[in-house]
Amino acid sequence: MLEWLKQPWPWYVAGPLIGLTVPTLLILGNKSFGISSSLRHVCAACIPGKIPFFQYDWKKELWNMFFVVGILLGGVLAAWLLSNPEPVIVHPNLAAELAGYGITDYYGLVPTEVFNWPALLTPRGFIMMVVGGFMVGFGTRYAGGCTSGHAIMGISNLQMPSVIATCCFMIGGFIMANLILPFILSL
Repeated sequence: MLEWLKQPWPWYVAGPLIGLTVPTLLILGNKSFGISSSLRHVCAACIPGKIPFFQYDWKKELWNMFFVVGILLGGVLAAWLLSNPEPVIVHPNLAAELAGYGITDYYGLVPTEVFNWPALLTPRGFIMMVVGGFMVGFGTRYAGGCTSGHAIMGISNLQMPSVIATCCFMIGGFIMANLILPFILSL
């Protein structure tokens, strides 16, 4: 069974499983799928101040926090039970390009040459981890949700703001991967 789970799932299995979460959540109580809102719920539950943004009945959204905890536990279980000790298979052309930036270790989920504690003190590592993390958090708040909320739930509900946000996510990802990331990696 574990060997079957370790194999990549084809799109026609994984896609419908993800897609079926939308009608399931709508049928089970008109709930919206999204991960970024759970941080607001945690802050509303834990911060005793009178900040207007956190003054709402967060207990109605408790299911969302259980959902996020389930994702976290599922990730931990998958990393523990389904980890692959072999290096990640990278196309030779990409491996050659990454080698030009000093990235040659493919034994983890992320390149250790960029994502580690000593690299955090370099311009490249600081931009990738700190500035990148801030930009993701700011963009999520500015867009009114994350990619999963907009691309999966919002587009399924035919919400034009989600279509626009998802198009902007895609354009931003293209610009980042093809224009900005090579510059950052060369630092």
